[in-house]
Amino acid sequence: MSSSPPVITTDLVLLDADAGADKQSVIARIAGLLVGAGRTAEPDGLIAAAMAREDQSATGLPGGIAIPHCRSPYVDTPTIGFARLSPKVDFGAPDGPADLVFLIAAPDSGGADHMKLLSSLARALVRKDFVESLRSAGTAGELVALVEGVVNPAPAPAPPASTAAPTARKSIVAITACPTGIAHTYMAADALKLAAERAGVDFVVETQGSSGSTPLPGSTIAAADAVIFATDVGVKDRGRFAGKPVIASGVKRAINEPDTMIAEAIAAADNPRAARVEGSAPPDGATEGSSNVGWGTRTRQILLTGVSYMIPFVAAGGLLIALGFLFAGYEIADNGQDIALNNSLTNLPAGGFAQYLGAILFTLGGLAFSFLVPALAGYISFAIADRPGLAPGFTAGALAVLVGGGFLGGIAGGVIAGFAALWISGIKVPQWLRGLMPVVIVPLVASLAVGLIMFLLIGRPLAWVNTSLTDWLNSLTGTSAILLGVILGLMMCFDLGGPVNKAAYAFATAGLAANTTASFEIMAAVMAAGMVPPLAMALATTIRPRLFSEPEKENGRAAWLLGASFISEGAIPFAAADPLRVIPSMMFGGAITGALCMAFNAGSRAPHGGIFVLFAIDNRLGFVISIVAGMVAAALAVVAAKQFAKPRQAVSA
Repeated sequence: MSSSPPVITTDLVLLDADAGADKQSVIARIAGLLVGAGRTAEPDGLIAAAMAREDQSATGLPGGIAIPHCRSPYVDTPTIGFARLSPKVDFGAPDGPADLVFLIAAPDSGGADHMKLLSSLARALVRKDFVESLRSAGTAGELVALVEGVVNPAPAPAPPASTAAPTARKSIVAITACPTGIAHTYMAADALKLAAERAGVDFVVETQGSSGSTPLPGSTIAAADAVIFATDVGVKDRGRFAGKPVIASGVKRAINEPDTMIAEAIAAADNPRAARVEGSAPPDGATEGSSNVGWGTRTRQILLTGVSYMIPFVAAGGLLIALGFLFAGYEIADNGQDIALNNSLTNLPAGGFAQYLGAILFTLGGLAFSFLVPALAGYISFAIADRPGLAPGFTAGALAVLVGGGFLGGIAGGVIAGFAALWISGIKVPQWLRGLMPVVIVPLVASLAVGLIMFLLIGRPLAWVNTSLTDWLNSLTGTSAILLGVILGLMMCFDLGGPVNKAAYAFATAGLAANTTASFEIMAAVMAAGMVPPLAMALATTIRPRLFSEPEKENGRAAWLLGASFISEGAIPFAAADPLRVIPSMMFGGAITGALCMAFNAGSRAPHGGIFVLFAIDNRLGFVISIVAGMVAAALAVVAAKQFAKPRQAVSA
């Protein structure tokens, strides 16, 4: 039986050669090797196919590597041609020209072969030892052996028989969660999973994201040697992991340092003094390690948990109110509830069906919006005391609305309710009373405690602060309003869906309940600035595609819709890959947009939706101009940064 020829042979290798001054010359020189090896009879067609791929995006990689590639009818078998260049030639890599060039040619029908070769090489080229071996290979035969070893690896030999017991693999479970549960949650999960594979440990992750989560089986948790909490919000049902060694951090650390976190979890599993999940008596002596979440991080998680659960009420309620305005006009705010309750399909109001439908939508939105502060307080309390904190937290939030404490009252009430519930839950009671604690005693006593504190001590002061803040915002004009727009724009673009972004968004949405011109203008500035990062990156990848990798260009195409929909997380892949140049550029554009929005007195009665809720925008032209100006400024800034502020090229060992 005949077998396919090897993908690379010695006559397909060119070592330490001057192959020309540009990439087309290099590709042509390697194509000539394929002719000599009998792999193609049409070098011009092969060169054209490879250059067509180069025109789509540069194939240069960091570290002096290039992998031009194509599928072509001019080759019959998957083939790799290689050239080690002297001097180097520019293939569009961000850190400079390449000296190691692989030309990968696959038959037109060989898509799977093409991708197999690409993926095999790509995985090997991130290994410094492999790249250095390519540079130090003395003969074509050595180089062929190196490449064949990664694209067609030999099966691993069976381990020798041993009488010793095999070393058990470690088992790690993880929870990832961010405030919105859209992007960071899943990026962190994937990063940890890949790191666990590299470390050779068993790994299962529960993503507590916006699409819901499938709880880890109890047997999986019981068998785990350690747990990782990579979260910016409270962990749901944290008690499931009681007593397990824990590594805890914000969600971004899992994205940026997944290998370190997996290594820390492995070490914690073997350390009897490691930090452990609350709920089980710690080992004798104090716990050790830096994995304990400090009170600064814990406070942020508590507040962001409340904001995370509040946002669906804001989005649903605000958009329903905006749709009510669309169908029935802004005057529906004066009599919408009366129309919804007193009219019907057989008894339409004077404005007809459109007014009736608008009144229903407005009323539904108002009802959803009325849960904003109670949900904020309830889930802040939940983050502190778990389920026993829900009832007193919601009660505290409703009380904050009643006394006029608003958004600030909800935060204060939720914190008080949570710690009251937590303290009461920790009281030792007789066995016969334990069953009543979470369902009767804790909600009753904690609700009474927070109610008395808010009624008797802090309710009126909080109401005064809330009223004063509202009056101050309403008084902002001119320079002071523009400065506020700049600050909000910077916050929205700083961490792209993270705590600072969410703080600005929560500030704006909470203000919508005041139903004032100032609150609408703040909401418009926040939404417009939040649209800038993905739109700017989409524009940048369109006008200067050579500065971006192929995955980044794919993300850029998707970012048009994400930005138009006000999903700031659409820019996260760019910021994660190049934070020092992307984030400042986005903040520059966001500040311009926020300032212009306030200067144009653009206002938004909807808390979300981007361009799809233009019907709910006051001064639509000013709103759109503000977004376009910030988008263009941020795109030009990031292009300039990538063009002229290139990172220092690593020096080879």
